[in-house]
Amino acid sequence: MQRKKLPVGIEDFEEICKEDFYYIDKTGLIRDLLNNWGKVNLFTRPRRFGKTLNMSMLKNFFEIGADKTLFNGLTISRETALCEKYMGKYPVIFISLKGVDGLNFEEACGALRRIIRAEASRFRMLLSSEKIADEDKQLFLRILQEKDTFDDVRDSLRMLSSLLNQYFSEKVILLIDEYDVPLDKAFQHGYYEEMVSLLRGLFGQALKTNEFLQFAVLTGCLRVSKESIFTGLNNFDVNSIVDVEHDEHFGFTEAEVLKLMEDYDMEEKTGIVKEWYDGYHFGNADIYCPWDVIRYTKKLLADPHAEPEAFWINTSGNDLVKRFIDKADKTTQNEIERLIAGEAIEKKVRLDLTYNEPDSSIDNLWSVLFTTGYLTQTGRAINGVYKLVIPNREVREVFILQIQEWFWERMADDEKPMREFCRAFLKGDPEGIQKRLNIILNRMISVLDAKAPDDKKENFYHGLLLGLLRSEVNWLILSNAESGDGFSDILIEPEDPDAGIVIEVKYASSVAGLEKACEEALRQIREKRYDERLRNDGRTDVLIYGIAFSRKRCKVVCERCQERDKVLGC
Repeated sequence: MQRKKLPVGIEDFEEICKEDFYYIDKTGLIRDLLNNWGKVNLFTRPRRFGKTLNMSMLKNFFEIGADKTLFNGLTISRETALCEKYMGKYPVIFISLKGVDGLNFEEACGALRRIIRAEASRFRMLLSSEKIADEDKQLFLRILQEKDTFDDVRDSLRMLSSLLNQYFSEKVILLIDEYDVPLDKAFQHGYYEEMVSLLRGLFGQALKTNEFLQFAVLTGCLRVSKESIFTGLNNFDVNSIVDVEHDEHFGFTEAEVLKLMEDYDMEEKTGIVKEWYDGYHFGNADIYCPWDVIRYTKKLLADPHAEPEAFWINTSGNDLVKRFIDKADKTTQNEIERLIAGEAIEKKVRLDLTYNEPDSSIDNLWSVLFTTGYLTQTGRAINGVYKLVIPNREVREVFILQIQEWFWERMADDEKPMREFCRAFLKGDPEGIQKRLNIILNRMISVLDAKAPDDKKENFYHGLLLGLLRSEVNWLILSNAESGDGFSDILIEPEDPDAGIVIEVKYASSVAGLEKACEEALRQIREKRYDERLRNDGRTDVLIYGIAFSRKRCKVVCERCQERDKVLGC
């Protein structure tokens, strides 16, 4: 049997069905929504968890003239009474605010106008309908002719609902996808209050004072506080990542992922997929990121040996994590280390925030990291306190990347201390080197996995030291260079043509073992004649260093390497 195509980046339900793409059935959302719906329903989930596809599915189910064959064989088709009553029975307005962006308010408002105009254009038949009075068509006509004012924009969705109700004699279903994106962009570009005012008017008239509304569904990443843009809206039903209801309708469950892997003969990859892309907990459900699973599966079809990638992370910037790390104090840095090591951190979480609040405190940033998928829960909340963890390897990698960038930016700012640090190597000053390294280690956020093998930890410290030494731009620094009877960790050729430096890095499992590790490092340099390459270049004044690390402590020893004899070495 021929395998179905994988729908990478396709968010149109009709296209997926008609073009025979692989589809994991989420139509149970329709059943559950109809069995227990509020007038206004808000679903908040992280990005790339299927919100837009589900909204497209709702449109294709409810809209008058719907192609009912799209749902053949899917879960909702077994709900015959619901299908008979609701399927294809309502006018539907569907807009996505994902593209409402701009460097200023006028640009963003223009983008919103274009989105509303594009949706209004689907209903041009209203202009020629005798069911609608000419005066009621005027705002509609201004929108189509790009003559609408700010007030027209605020009233546009309510107005369109009214005209569709007159035309079809049915109330309207309103779908608004990515409702909070305009607020995020507005905050970033400095016109937050203007956008709040515009959306408060738009949503207020469309959702609160709209007598032509059957019900509305909104999706977004954050549950923006009701007082911000939903003032006075009492018919509001919010479903977030902590709610049990609808917990399996966004993202893939483990059973769905296992079935996908089986359908594409990739059962042996399930462990990798779980390590990288599982770990989210919505309500009572264990959830995989669907974007990642589909992308990686498609990559494996082309290359069975393909390595997993951070697909979800790479779809947008990670400014939120960077802001979080920039704001971290010593206590928060310790908590980040524990998270990276796989521990849980207990934090009180706010599920409703305005976009101008996260940066006001580190506690708010914890909340936003949770609601946007960078952290997830491992236990039920008690008085708003959640046990938070990093969900999977993909997200762990972005924390590590941002921490490393943050660390090197801090080091670049310490130009004078770094020059003194490098000069201490030339002077044979192990105490000075050790003091500076211990200060650096104490300041940095460790990114080591406590369960990693010791040789992996050694590689980390090797890389750290290498990066610090490269602040001396006039030195030739060689890593893992062949010399003597092996490969030296670090060889340095300073500007002085007679000088040379050999460094061997070791990891000790405890602080008490640092001195012994340093002695072993010096012994290895001597026995394997790591100074030979420098000698062959005519460098006669060679210093050898043994540097041992244990978590955030280090020990440095140094000797001057004299000319070797053939037996004893240095």
